[in-house]
Amino acid sequence: MRASWLRQALAILFILIGVGAATTGAQGRDFVPVTDAMLQDPGPADWLNWRRTLDGWGYSPLDQITTDNVHRLQLVWAWQLGPGANQATPLVYDGVMYIANPQNIIQAVDAVTGDRVWQYNREFETEEDEVVSRRSRSIAIYGDKIYLNTSDAHIVALDVGTGAVAWDHTVADKALGYRYTSGPIVVNGNIVAGMSGCERFKEDVCFISAHDAETGEQVWRTSTIARPGDPGGDSWGDLPLRYRAGADSWIPGSYDPATGLTYWSTSQAKPWGRLTRGTDGDALYSNSVLALDPETGELEWYYQFVPGETHDLDDVFESVLIDRAGRRSLFKMGKMGKMGILWEIDRTTGEFVAAHDLGYQTVIDVNPQTGQVTYRPGMIPQAGVELEFCPDFLGIRNWYASAYHPDTQALYIPIHPTCVSGMFTEIEKELHAPYYTNSGWLSRGTTAHPDSPDHRGHLVAMDINTGEILWRHAMATRPRSAALTTGGGLVVGADTDRHLFFHDAATGEVLYQTRLPGSVQGFPITYAVDGRQYVAVPVGGNRSNAVYVFALPDEQ
Repeated sequence: MRASWLRQALAILFILIGVGAATTGAQGRDFVPVTDAMLQDPGPADWLNWRRTLDGWGYSPLDQITTDNVHRLQLVWAWQLGPGANQATPLVYDGVMYIANPQNIIQAVDAVTGDRVWQYNREFETEEDEVVSRRSRSIAIYGDKIYLNTSDAHIVALDVGTGAVAWDHTVADKALGYRYTSGPIVVNGNIVAGMSGCERFKEDVCFISAHDAETGEQVWRTSTIARPGDPGGDSWGDLPLRYRAGADSWIPGSYDPATGLTYWSTSQAKPWGRLTRGTDGDALYSNSVLALDPETGELEWYYQFVPGETHDLDDVFESVLIDRAGRRSLFKMGKMGKMGILWEIDRTTGEFVAAHDLGYQTVIDVNPQTGQVTYRPGMIPQAGVELEFCPDFLGIRNWYASAYHPDTQALYIPIHPTCVSGMFTEIEKELHAPYYTNSGWLSRGTTAHPDSPDHRGHLVAMDINTGEILWRHAMATRPRSAALTTGGGLVVGADTDRHLFFHDAATGEVLYQTRLPGSVQGFPITYAVDGRQYVAVPVGGNRSNAVYVFALPDEQ
């Protein structure tokens, strides 16, 4: 069912005047601190982690909004956000929504009315260079504090009731390019965060670190690049440490209390091409998932998806933890591995289980029994030789996460099949140079994938047991929104042509759709206050940044 022009006009009006539904909201309630037990098993009404639960599902058991009544959804309030790259995930706890704006601004708003409770504005010492975009994809809540990873490589703890700064800890030197673009997770009182901004050549490497929730002091720090002389150090050949770059960890990790491990993923080595970085080795621990002891940071195991990856097609994104066939599995979509491959890894041992290829990539072959990867003929870049491959560097999928539904046992994955042509070149290695002066890639442009010439995006439902595509929804434009699944049998998706879709999780049928003033460019969530379920949708596009909140009509 398509929303009327009146509803679209009301959406714009709500943003302009900043009003919401006339209900009491949650203000005045006694605050109960958020515990580790709550984070590991959130109440149905709340959205406490990046993907709601630490297993990365992106699923809520709320079932007031169902396949039978979703067509009755209406806009109840909207809140305008600041300008910039909006890829936010709201958190909701006890009737209050906490949301990161671009520019590292945090706001708390009443989750029923949209009225502002408080606002934190990050004050930067100097202007960031052009590589840094001040996005905050996620934040964390624990105890009585909100935790923000900043674009100048700090972790800041804010009082949950007032937004006042409880502590501000410098984690790394922003002058070396270090930055955060996503938030931390909280594991047993430790704030665990992956560092980004590791594309520059320097006398240091990227890392994952844990910090005391009360003080911000570092508890441990684990490098994501194997150093010379350390285990795996020879996988970079004879490159000195200063020329070992990449392996950023810029999407939040997952945590499994049963294994006692936290799982973090790393990006590709940089520069992208083997010939450009000067080694054809595996380049550990880039393009890998790392299983870490959350108390010590010790590496228990790792799995590298494509050793020595050479096309900027990495697997840095969400790790989805699902128990299947008597096994504790970790499903790695990454950017669908950017290549459109669903990996299944035993999350206890790190052993390969399965790989399911969507069939859009033209770069590698994966042995279905062993997981061993081989490049297809002509796919390893040579200096000055034109190369065409699929997908392009944005991948079959990018930062916008998939979602799992336990009833259908399917992952719902936003994808955009594309191809690219160009060539890699050798570079002159220069310490501290901005990244895009030394990527070594000369692009000839991107094109639509030949198997998807008329559509730039799809939402696909993939059976985790077989890799079978259960259904797909074609869109005229690419998606830039994560998927969301609910106990009401729904999947929420969107495209950049401003459409918001509510699908039947079993069949893919679009049960309700509307068109918003801006495109959905973040992580939709659902929550409940006083028994009423809401769906919150971050919308982006720089000046059109906002959060739109929908619910069924109030029957009272």
